[in-house]
Amino acid sequence: MSDNPSPPPPSESAKATQAAATRRRWITLAEVLTVVAVSISALTLWNSWSERRDTEASKTAEARQASSRAVTLVLTATSAGKGTLTLRPTAEEQVVQAQTIAFPSALGLSAAQTTGEPRIEAAWFEKALEKAREKAGLPDDSRGDERLPVVISTRFIVDGKPHDDVAIYDVGYSIAGHWLSGHTVTLRGLSLVSRVKGTSAQQRLDARWASIIPRP
Repeated sequence: MSDNPSPPPPSESAKATQAAATRRRWITLAEVLTVVAVSISALTLWNSWSERRDTEASKTAEARQASSRAVTLVLTATSAGKGTLTLRPTAEEQVVQAQTIAFPSALGLSAAQTTGEPRIEAAWFEKALEKAREKAGLPDDSRGDERLPVVISTRFIVDGKPHDDVAIYDVGYSIAGHWLSGHTVTLRGLSLVSRVKGTSAQQRLDARWASIIPRP
C-alpha cells in the first residue's frame, strides 16, 4: 500500500476554470494568427501597389523622354554631289517642312530658303567664302575639313503638330585652288554646334565665324 495517497479529483469548479483558461488561450492564438494574416495581406497589397506605381512611373518617364526626343531636332547630311548636302532629321518621325539657312554677316549674303527639300548648296555661298578666305590670307587649298558656321531655322512636323528649331551648325567643306579657273568648294558634312534663340542667332553666328576665320 502506498504511503502517498492519490490527489483528489478536481472539483467541477476547477474543471470549469481550467476549460475557460484553455478557451482563452485558443482565442488569443486565433487573434494572433488573424493579425499575422492581415499583416501579410496588407504587405502583399502594398508590394503590389508599390510595384505598379514604380512601373507606371517608369512608363511615364519613358514616354516623356520619347516625347522630348521626338521634338528635339538633330540634322544629318549626306553628299548629293560635290556641291550639295541633303539634310534629314535623325528621328524618323520628324518631317521637315521648310528651312532658312543664314550665313555670317561678313559674307554679305541673304539667307537661303528651302521648302520640302532640305539641303545646302555650295553655290549659295562659295564666291563670298572664297573672297573672305582670300581677305583673311588663308591658303587656296584645304589642309583638312574647313568649317563654315550657319544658322539653320527649321519648321518640322511630329505627329501632325508643327515645331520650330533654331541651331548653329558647322558645314564641313574643302577648297582647292586652280590656276586660271578659281576655286572648287566641296561640301563634306554637317555638325551641330548649339541651339540658339532666334533673337540672338545672328550675333552668335557672327561670333563663331570670327573665332574660325581670323581677321585680316
